This record gives sequence, structure tokens and C-alpha cells, in this order.
Amino acid sequence: MNDELMKEHQILVTLRQVLSSVVREITPGPGLRHPLSEKTMEDVRQSFVLIAAREREITELLGKPSLHRPHYVDEQKQGKVVKLHGIGQNKNKSDDDAI
Repeated sequence: MNDELMKEHQILVTLRQVLSSVVREITPGPGLRHPLSEKTMEDVRQSFVLIAAREREITELLGKPSLHRPHYVDEQKQGKVVKLHGIGQNKNKSDDDAI
């Protein structure tokens, strides 16, 4: 299964690169009208969104870190563990004795 996912990921990467090359080549200079219709441009945008989403799913399934966000060796982890047990056990002990 990993081989299939890796192959699919490589296909998506290549597809994204080719599609972005086509977009760069047909993009007109400033002040010129774009040769594609508005609907076609929106379809291309949605294609990029779908490709990126599937690439992200595959990298998560393969357990690979995301290459879109760099992680540094000295960077702290985002999540912090907070102990919840023991909260409030000693808080009002003197109040219990007064009753």
C-alpha cells in the first residue's frame, strides 16, 4: 500500500508542477486580457486545492512530515501536556474543616 501511495503522491507532485508551468506560461503581461475564461481559471484554482489536499492526506498516511512548514531542531513542540488530576483536592481543605 505504501508503494501505491508513494506513486500517487509522485503523480500529484508532477501534475501540480506541470499545471503551474502551464499557468505561468499563459499568464499575460500587465494590462492584457487573460486568454482563459473565468470559469476555466476557477477550475484550475480548484484543481490546485484538490491536489494539495490529497498530497497532504498521503503524507499524513505515510507518516511523513509536511515539507510545507519547516521544523527546526531547537523548535519547541506546539502541544503542552497539562496535568488535570489533583486539581482542587487541596484547594478548600480548610473550608471542609469549618463545616
